[in-house]
Amino acid sequence: MSTSNRNRRQPRRLRRRLLAVALASAFTLTSAFAKDDSPWCGDRCDQVVLDWNQAAHQVIKAADGYANPLTASRSLAMTHLAMHDAVNSVKRRYATYAVGEQTAQRRGGARGSDEAAAAVAASAAAHDLLLALYPTQKDLLRAFLDQTLHDAGIGAEVADAVATGKRAAAAVLAKRAADGSQGAEAYREGSAPGNYRFVPGTNFILMPHWRKVQPFALRSPDQFRVAPPPALGSAEYTEAFEEVKAGGSDAANAARTPDQAHYAAFWYEFSDAGWNRVARVVARDHKQDLWERARTFALLNVAMADSYIAGWDSKLHHDFWRPVTAIREAATDGNPATLPDAGWNSFLPTPPIQDHPSTHSALGAAAATVLAHAFHRDALKFSVTSPTAAAANPQRSFTSFSQAARENADSRVRAGLHFRFATTQGLVLGQRVGGHALGTLLTPRY
Repeated sequence: MSTSNRNRRQPRRLRRRLLAVALASAFTLTSAFAKDDSPWCGDRCDQVVLDWNQAAHQVIKAADGYANPLTASRSLAMTHLAMHDAVNSVKRRYATYAVGEQTAQRRGGARGSDEAAAAVAASAAAHDLLLALYPTQKDLLRAFLDQTLHDAGIGAEVADAVATGKRAAAAVLAKRAADGSQGAEAYREGSAPGNYRFVPGTNFILMPHWRKVQPFALRSPDQFRVAPPPALGSAEYTEAFEEVKAGGSDAANAARTPDQAHYAAFWYEFSDAGWNRVARVVARDHKQDLWERARTFALLNVAMADSYIAGWDSKLHHDFWRPVTAIREAATDGNPATLPDAGWNSFLPTPPIQDHPSTHSALGAAAATVLAHAFHRDALKFSVTSPTAAAANPQRSFTSFSQAARENADSRVRAGLHFRFATTQGLVLGQRVGGHALGTLLTPRY
C-alpha cells in the first residue's frame, strides 16, 4: 500500500477510535448514575411533571383546539395518574391508581438512582398515555420526550425506567378503557317553566352522556349530587334572577363594575386549563420533590375531572334553565316579581349545558382544596395570567387559593352565565369532590 493511501486512511481510523471512546464513555456515564447521588435532572427532577403538564395542553390544543373541556380533563387526569404510578413503581411512597402492588416495588440504589429513574419513567408514561389518546400528534410527542430526556443518556437503567413508564401508561389506559367516555345519549329540551332550553346559537347540549362516565375517585357520579335549585316563585330565586339580569347582561349600562367585567373575562377560559396554570405558577416558587409533585398534579386533575362528571350528573338531573332563557321567558314562570326581557343577552356567550350547578365553580373549588392541601396552606400569594383576559387586566393576583376560587365562581354571575345559587352549590360540590379525592386516592404508604 502506498504512503499516500495510508495517510488518507489514518483520519478515518482516528475518527473510528474517537467514536468508540465516546460511546464507551456514554455507557460508562449512564451506568454510573445509579451510584451517583446527583441525578441527571439535578435538584429539580419534579420539573418533568410541570413540563409534561404544559406539553399535554399543547398536544390537546394541537389535536382539537382544546375545544372540549370534558375530554381534556379526562386526558389530563389519565396523563398525571400514569406519571404518578410510574414514579411510584420506581420507589413506592403513595398508593397507585392502576399499577398493581406486585409491580410497584422499591428499587435498590442510591437516592440519585431513584430520582433519575423515576423522572425517566414519568416522562415515558406521559408520552405513551398521550400518544394513545392523540395518535395524530406522534411527532410532537416524540419531540417533547426527546427534549425532556435529552440529558438522561442511554444504557440498561434508562431502558428499564422507560419500560416502567410504559407499563404505567398501559395500566391506566386499560383501567379507563371502558369508563363510558365514548358513549352517547340523546337529549330533548323541556318546555315547562324552569326546564333547560337550548341557549342562543345552539341546538344541542354538550355530551349529556358524561353524567354516566366512571369517576376516578368518586364511588359514583351522583355521590355528591347537589340540592335542587330554588322554586321559581321563591324569594331566593327572585333575588338571584334580579342579580344576574342587572349585572350579567351585555348592555352598556349593566350593573357591573369595571373590575367585575375584568374578572368575568379573565376566568372565562375552561377551568381545567386555568387551574393547571395556577398550579404551575405556584410550583415554580414552592418546592416539592418528584413524588410529591406527581401526586399533586394527579390529584388536582382527578378532582377536576370528577367535578365535571359529578356536575354533569346534577345538571342533567335538575335540568334547570340558564339565565338567558329564564329572563327572556320570565312571563311563564308564575312569579310576578320577575319581569321578562325578550332581548336580554349574557355578557359572555352561554355554554350549551344546564345551569345548576356551575361546574366552573365546582372545578375551582376542587382545585383550591387540593392545592391548599398540597402546599400545606390555603393562604398562599400568587399571580396568574389568562388567555381570555381583557387587555386592560392581563394578570390577577390572589392571597389564597380559596379567594381565587370564590372570584372564579362569582365571575359566572358577572358574565351572565349562572344564577348565584348555581355557583354556591358548585363551590360546595367542588369542595366535597376535592376532599374525597384527597382522602381516598393516592394515599401515603407510610
